[in-house]
Amino acid sequence: MRITLAYGKTGLPLELDDALDVTVVAPSFVPALADPAAAVRAALASPLGAPPLCDLVRPGTRVGVVFSDITRPAPNPLLLGAVLEVLDAVPGVEIVLFNALGTHRPNTEAELRALVGDAVFERRRIVQNDAFDPSTQVRAGVTSKGHETWLNAELMRCDLKVLTGFIEPHLFAGFSGGGKAIMPGMAGQRTVLGNHDAGMVGHPNAIWGVTRGNPIFEEVREVAGQAGRVFLLNVTLNRDKAVTGVFAGDLDAAHAAGCAFVKDKAMVAVPRLFDIVVTTNSGHPLDLNLYQSVKGMRAAEPVVRPGGAIVIAASCWDGIPEHGLYGRILRESRDPADLLARVSAPGFLEQDQWQAHVQALVQRKAEVYVRSDGLTDDQIRSALLLPSRRVEDTIDALLVRYGRGASICVMPEGPQTIPYVA
Repeated sequence: MRITLAYGKTGLPLELDDALDVTVVAPSFVPALADPAAAVRAALASPLGAPPLCDLVRPGTRVGVVFSDITRPAPNPLLLGAVLEVLDAVPGVEIVLFNALGTHRPNTEAELRALVGDAVFERRRIVQNDAFDPSTQVRAGVTSKGHETWLNAELMRCDLKVLTGFIEPHLFAGFSGGGKAIMPGMAGQRTVLGNHDAGMVGHPNAIWGVTRGNPIFEEVREVAGQAGRVFLLNVTLNRDKAVTGVFAGDLDAAHAAGCAFVKDKAMVAVPRLFDIVVTTNSGHPLDLNLYQSVKGMRAAEPVVRPGGAIVIAASCWDGIPEHGLYGRILRESRDPADLLARVSAPGFLEQDQWQAHVQALVQRKAEVYVRSDGLTDDQIRSALLLPSRRVEDTIDALLVRYGRGASICVMPEGPQTIPYVA
């Protein structure tokens, strides 16, 4: 049996004996829209629960258009092109583009050009959110959970915020897209830390595909409401990163419609738990580093048996990475149990603790092996994980331990598919 795993830009072939007990779980393929540009224009003209975008602006209106950073495969040129076409048709509209970095590193000039296209890069002002500089932020309020809301000050001075992005299941926010363009995308570190603290991330409803009763999703929506008037433009993508649906308009209505579409296509029932689960982080650009690849680990968690093994293939060309505190938190912990105890301790609140926390939750259930060309074995071990130089060899070693009859699940697209036991 030959399976191609989504890995970097090239893919990674996986060869398994046909005699093995192997189940492949992949998203149902949704054909790309025949004319995505026309679909986006139509959605902007006939949005869900809101007036057309052109009716929301007039001469003198300041518009902030928020787009996804380099860690996301959002079709920014398509989305920004359509939005700018509408806005440019109204004379005197002031437009600023905002790169929703959240707490990620700033994107380089080359990355920004790739994200938005040369023409937009040359013609438009682009502001990258700096979560770590309080002087760039303004206090927008306090959430119902008692967390202060600090948002990008220049964005808050805009009369209208157009939020672009794409929707997929998210490891603790339920789904991406929607209000996440504001929080964490355009928020200050202190707001992100509150939303991503141990109590929030560790909540049983903070998981793939759950919005009702998910404290992270609910607070994200609350923060987005504090940002003022917003208009949403989100798309859904298939495994080829092609557009399959367009959802525009009111934040709640459009995002809910997109989430329902994704849940129907991306969440797959399986009949049992598996001894071994092979997963990915959906290839480029999502598997750029180990931090992002925790998503692929967690996608496998619902269907691995307690005491089983997860093997994730992720290119990690950006390393662990060295920016942020994720790697340091891992290195300063003796093991996953120690990490969980540390992040759950009263008063512990550090940048990137949420990703380390989720990783440790996965490891509490199963051991995790990492196959990566971008990481050394020592780096993988320093992250409390087990190195795999070849996925097939790791599986063979596990079969010696579990027996040749062990069950194997392969998720070639990683978190593009979220399996669950029916």
